[in-house]
Amino acid sequence: MNWGLAIKNFVGPAETPDVDAILTYAQRAEALGFESLWAWDHVILGVEPAFPILDAVGILTAIAARTRRIKLGTGVMVLPLRNPTVAAKALGTLDVISRGRLILGVAAGWYAREFDAVGVPFKQRGRLFERNLEILTRLWTEDRVTLQADEFNLREAVMRPRPAQTPRPPILIGGYVDAVLKRVATKGDGWLTYFYTPESYRKSWAKIVGFARAAGRDPTTLTGTNQLAIYVGRSRAETEAPMRDWLQTEWDVAAWSESTIEHAIRGSVEECLAQLREHVASGVDRIILIPYRYQPEQVELIADDILPRLR
Repeated sequence: MNWGLAIKNFVGPAETPDVDAILTYAQRAEALGFESLWAWDHVILGVEPAFPILDAVGILTAIAARTRRIKLGTGVMVLPLRNPTVAAKALGTLDVISRGRLILGVAAGWYAREFDAVGVPFKQRGRLFERNLEILTRLWTEDRVTLQADEFNLREAVMRPRPAQTPRPPILIGGYVDAVLKRVATKGDGWLTYFYTPESYRKSWAKIVGFARAAGRDPTTLTGTNQLAIYVGRSRAETEAPMRDWLQTEWDVAAWSESTIEHAIRGSVEECLAQLREHVASGVDRIILIPYRYQPEQVELIADDILPRLR
């Protein structure tokens, strides 16, 4: 069971991402023994209010230069928005700089206004996701790539240096609907979901297992990751209202999914442990914790009082 930590490169409308604070937080997370750090990804998000966000690859590269062990994940990158050849270069460079610590989380996206701003057709995002994923992975794993797809014309394209990981960094696919779960089972190394209860996680994971078996793939080679908000306080009553306010004002849940703010881990140490044990029992391989408002004291509490009793 691996425990990751989300970073504050995405903030509420009244804030600005604090680079120095993010780097300090990342170095402390490594010292405390967290397995991985995860950056959010958007190009633009919102109008009024608009949500400030630092580019995932940029901030993870900065963190890579200041850490040595902790893995670095995109959770998740909106792949259709990225030129896949340029993305392969930027992400491959991050893997080289970090000496093989990248975990690539990718998804098809959901925010139409962002697609319009980048000039990518929103209604084709599923097809474009698969196209971009193929180009990116082939550039990472093949000596020479010859491929024509839409406007892309690769003629014996050679990308060097290769990523540090062999044959490539692990790829987790994010999303909720059956078409995405089938992609996880057939094209990825695992699933990355968000705000799922243990029951919802089990239900979707069973679908992934079924899709993998139908495709002739061993489902035990796949991993599952769930992102969960957490607030450790004196009691459930004390933490309930602040956590709900934070999740309702700064976070979205997909209406077409089973993600819900009711997933949130909150309460005393004992109450948080009881809730997290249910998630561990769901069979998930990694939990990415989103500490309440990214408070450093929450990170310390999680590392000192929660994780040692779950390991």
